[in-house]
Amino acid sequence: MKQAKSQILIIFGASGDLTKRKLLPALFELYKQKLLPEKFAVLGASRSGLSDEDFRKRADEFLPESDEVEAFKQKLYYQSVQNNSSEDFKPLKTRLEKLTSELDIDENFIFYLSTPPSLYSVIPKLLDEVGLSKSEKFFRRLIVEKPFGNNLETAKELNIQLLNYFAEDQIYRIDHYLGKETVQNMLVTRFSNGIFEPLWNRRYIERVEITSAESLGVEDRGGYYDHSGALRDMIQNHLLQVTGFVAMEPPVVVEANAIRNEILKVFQSLKPIQENEVQRHVIRGQYMASKIKGEDVKGYRDESGVDRLSRTETFVALKFFIDNWRWAGVPFLIRTGKKLPTRVTEIVITFKKVPHHLFDSHGQVQTHNQLIIRIQPDEGILFKFGMKTPGAGFKVQNVNMDFHYSDLADAKVPAAYERLLHDCMIGDATLYARGDAVERAWEFVQPILNAWQSNPEIPIYGYPAGTWGPEEAENLVTHGNWRYPCKNLTNDGLYCEL
Repeated sequence: MKQAKSQILIIFGASGDLTKRKLLPALFELYKQKLLPEKFAVLGASRSGLSDEDFRKRADEFLPESDEVEAFKQKLYYQSVQNNSSEDFKPLKTRLEKLTSELDIDENFIFYLSTPPSLYSVIPKLLDEVGLSKSEKFFRRLIVEKPFGNNLETAKELNIQLLNYFAEDQIYRIDHYLGKETVQNMLVTRFSNGIFEPLWNRRYIERVEITSAESLGVEDRGGYYDHSGALRDMIQNHLLQVTGFVAMEPPVVVEANAIRNEILKVFQSLKPIQENEVQRHVIRGQYMASKIKGEDVKGYRDESGVDRLSRTETFVALKFFIDNWRWAGVPFLIRTGKKLPTRVTEIVITFKKVPHHLFDSHGQVQTHNQLIIRIQPDEGILFKFGMKTPGAGFKVQNVNMDFHYSDLADAKVPAAYERLLHDCMIGDATLYARGDAVERAWEFVQPILNAWQSNPEIPIYGYPAGTWGPEEAENLVTHGNWRYPCKNLTNDGLYCEL
């Protein structure tokens, strides 16, 4: 594995939730695995007036007690920074100069924007004004969290603003879904197995489904979510990026730009959903009050911070097509939602039936073969195929052949932020979104947003919390049904396959 050079990671928004829940735990895991550079430091930066020791004490709240934690915490430092002018950033520059000198660390810097999106263009500008965005001798990288824009126009504006101060190869637009092991394994599953790649096309595949379900509601994010919604929050970024991995052509080499070029080609081939087609191709819903396992559950409009007349979608299902040689005519079905029966993200490849149903008899209908790639939780792969039921005759039943990453006793599945942070440290942008791909994804979803805004007659369907969304979503599937890995929570129990 490529070794990371000595460097300092500067986290803007270091007193925020993402730093506590994801970034510092991920860095600690990298430290335990000896994947951090020998000479390495984290400089937390935010408005709060904390000392180095205060910042380290806060780490105790979300890191386990151990000797390793104590040693790791000595790599944590803190600098209070305002974001009003370049004068505010001069103390930050001075602190970095002091740290690199005292700790004998090269001036390689990664700037992580774990901040509100309103600062995504402000901080790079101030970094540039004090001379921190570029170096002839050392690398300077910028990690930008989602949301990358709120629509096509703002995404383009943000790209332009960032490119004023950082080059494209310095910008790492993070999408934590791409850090999940099973998404990355998609490339190996497809392109290293002779049994899959020849079948991975319109001749053998009937449809592709991508589901990302959450059992939680909006929790304490109602105010934010009511201005975002499921289409912006999940589909424009996470699930379209996953679609790119499912549908891409084989890259010439396993290298960042080669892979990202192929993902861009997929986005360029997405058949646009025109505004007058949105009602036929896209179903949106909103969870309603219900009982789950005997307990009352609030509906979306009753959540804190949510408009009582809100038309923000908590569920979206859409059908679209990819207009290229490999996928012409194959429907891609994506759905995501909150307050569904379980938390699960998976890809389902449904293969076409054999042309002659030799074993159909007595009303029995042979089902499709399916390949299910589980992204989370319980990462793994499940293959469903027909087998003869023991006994006389040729009655066919479906059986499963599965693999779980958890079965690899000595293999650790890294958390998404572990993988992505380490990739940025070594300069590998493969699993980060490129600016042109982000804009193409926004171009695809923008007509849907426009239609919802301009046409109040497009319905938003209610669905009871704990169910699989509006029944109208079934209308998107021409043959068969969506795959339901778990029963509804409103029933007696919960059974999940895989």
